Amino acid sequence: MNGKIGNHDLTLVLLLIFSLTSSWCQPFAIGHSTINFIDSSRGNRSIATEIYYPADEAGDNVSLTIASMQTFPVLTFGHGFVMTWDAYQNIWEAMVPRGYIMAFPKTEGGISPSHIEFGKDLAFVSTQVFNLGMLQSTIFYNRVSSMNAVMGHSMGGGAAFLAPQFNSNIKSIVTLAAAETSPSAIDAANSIQIPGLVIAGENDCVTPPSTNQLAMYTSLGSACKTYVSINGASHCQMANSNFLCSFGESTCNPQPTITRDQQHLVLEQYLTLWLEAQLKSDCVAGSDFNSLIDTDSRTTFQKNCSQCEPLRNVSIQKENRISLYPNPFSTFLYVGKTGEETYTIKIYDAAARVISSKKIKSNQDFIDTTFLASGIYWYEVMTQNGFTERGKIIKN
Repeated sequence: MNGKIGNHDLTLVLLLIFSLTSSWCQPFAIGHSTINFIDSSRGNRSIATEIYYPADEAGDNVSLTIASMQTFPVLTFGHGFVMTWDAYQNIWEAMVPRGYIMAFPKTEGGISPSHIEFGKDLAFVSTQVFNLGMLQSTIFYNRVSSMNAVMGHSMGGGAAFLAPQFNSNIKSIVTLAAAETSPSAIDAANSIQIPGLVIAGENDCVTPPSTNQLAMYTSLGSACKTYVSINGASHCQMANSNFLCSFGESTCNPQPTITRDQQHLVLEQYLTLWLEAQLKSDCVAGSDFNSLIDTDSRTTFQKNCSQCEPLRNVSIQKENRISLYPNPFSTFLYVGKTGEETYTIKIYDAAARVISSKKIKSNQDFIDTTFLASGIYWYEVMTQNGFTERGKIIKN
């Protein structure tokens, strides 16, 4: 042995550390309650919501934990098209034991859902769960943090992009294989400035990343946003097995090349570290997220910030947006950009050597990579006024 740690070895070390620390970070059992919220501003619209929360013993309507008197951030999660909340047991079992309250509105579950009403429901429920923390008559009294995230999968992910316009107190957004909606989630993303994590599956044939999640990420107006694509992952494997989702996915290609359990492991690691950093100001988790995303051979990414690091050039970042696709790629790597400024994009190898540099002047351009061997590379985009964005790319 030469004593050096390669990228693959470092990833394994990080995963081992994560597995050890995650066992320490799950002291809570899972309590559950069903609450029917009424929105008087929309004709007394009824929004049945399943809520999962940290408890000292698992069960329905049990008390909130008293083992710790901390307050807990709220994660409001939107389900996918014709899917139900219980398909996301993998999500609440990952997050609630770590100290989060999760709320799942059950509206718009039919074959003709209203995306805008679902977005309003997510926004409304986020506020209502926070309000429960102000009511002495509830188990949530004085136990709900002001920090929160709006989340969702597929249709619910698209609706999550619609929600912030109806609730200015939403602090962050996280989406899994988000689907374009009507009205457009892509267009709505442009006015969103809160931190965002957009997660995609490379082999998603239901909502292909290039026309859905990557477009949403590119449009997102946040000064701190991250796009993570899980290699070989599919649309439906973001959740637990669901017949209707799986049936639809079986009719298209490509199919997943990793198992559901493998996809859940990657998903859980990125979700927990990012949310700990964003909603609990845990910069150890933020540092772990930064290290994981840089070294992880299971994913590709794009980002315009690092967790727990000061944001620079915020106004510039909102004006300049870049997307690279496809990723992984074979011969040509296409570059899309906004703004009039000329960009310089550099590609680095594993030894941090610059192996390609090109100026991008038009809003659509490409890089010919026939000279590159198959493998993992990194890119960095720079503008004359100091904006940077970086990410990991894979050549097949």
